[in-house]
Amino acid sequence: MEKQETPRQKKINTVLQQEIASLLQEAIRKGSVSNLMVSITKVHVTADLSIAKIYLSVFPNDTALNYFENIKNSSFQIRHDLSQRMKNQLRRIPELKFYLDDSLDYIETIEKDLSNGENPIKISYNDGKQRKNKH
Repeated sequence: MEKQETPRQKKINTVLQQEIASLLQEAIRKGSVSNLMVSITKVHVTADLSIAKIYLSVFPNDTALNYFENIKNSSFQIRHDLSQRMKNQLRRIPELKFYLDDSLDYIETIEKDLSNGENPIKISYNDGKQRKNKH
């Protein structure tokens, strides 16, 4: 059972989400990268505020892994820049852990299957049933 977030955690989640999104957008503009969109879908801070899990969505999908790895490798610099921005709001900046959020891809796959007249739930059920029968 997951513990409910405190009001303070919720506020910190929101502020971190806005500030990190702003930092990433500035970095994209400075790097003159075109056709790239990075958005922060969720931020979860632990109860002791020591770790922040940041979920990213990167578009276009074909280059998402490459950009995601670059962001992960730059987490120390992002944390440093974040501490400079938030030094009057937070005493200690949590360790940043980045995760790729693929929920939009999942939704897109389901919509594509539904538009083709297939039932994705029935397909996965039948696949599981066939696997059971083979064993």
